[in-house]
Amino acid sequence: MALYEHLLIARQDISAQAVDALAQHLKTIVEGEGGKVEKQEYWGLRGLAYRIKKNRKGHYVLLNINAPAKAVIELERQLKINEDVLRYLTVKVEAFEVSSKSRRDDRSDAKPEGETVKEETAQ
Repeated sequence: MALYEHLLIARQDISAQAVDALAQHLKTIVEGEGGKVEKQEYWGLRGLAYRIKKNRKGHYVLLNINAPAKAVIELERQLKINEDVLRYLTVKVEAFEVSSKSRRDDRSDAKPEGETVKEETAQ
């Protein structure tokens, strides 16, 4: 099975609970086709760069999917007919990206950004 990152933008008019219900519906579609949703992240209501179908904001949801291609095809087919979905994007990846929280923890061992190390030259 292949790994996919799927980003979905839902209308601003619906509630966060409705977005969560939509994500659960998508999860059942993927599982029905023999795949698995590894991670589901709700990014919240964010502003759009430009208006999409008269909306200035949208609810963002990220799904990490481990599924065959036919599951993604069915998922996108269902999203095309859903009126609450403004945009979606599915990208095939080699491995899932580590969450930003753990990357921040890894960076704590490194030097702060403003600090530089001066090398002393022996003469």
